[in-house]
Amino acid sequence: MKTLIIYKSIHHENTLRVAQVMASELNADLSTPEEIDIASLDQYDLIGFGSGIYMGKHHRSLLNFVKNLDNLTGKNTFVFYTSGFSKFPTRPAFETALKNQLTKKGAHIVDVFSCRGLETYGPFRIGGGKNKGHPSETDLNNARDFAKSLITS
Repeated sequence: MKTLIIYKSIHHENTLRVAQVMASELNADLSTPEEIDIASLDQYDLIGFGSGIYMGKHHRSLLNFVKNLDNLTGKNTFVFYTSGFSKFPTRPAFETALKNQLTKKGAHIVDVFSCRGLETYGPFRIGGGKNKGHPSETDLNNARDFAKSLITS
């Protein structure tokens, strides 16, 4: 199964570390939204989309990338993210905006993976940040297991 992982990792490379572990397990190609040739997407059987969470959503460059795609009808995809916070009870799940964009393009979303990431925004900078050490080895092992499950599903 030919796999591509499109990721955006900005501050601490939390998402990049998760994407690399998944790519290793899936023997996948890695790319950022800025690097990928949209025409090449047809050659992939499975495409992962992931980033850190910013203001409750995936990074805008990833969302814009998906929004500007013509069609993903029948394409198997998965979503992943790292976040300094857990879901907020009064807001939609972090993956909602990206999943909605993928669904509008006709993609089939196989599954979603998330884990904690180091957070140093605003007041969390004090003391070196929130969720130090994340993604941890346990988080990365969970990402490996998630990737393995994509092969068997």
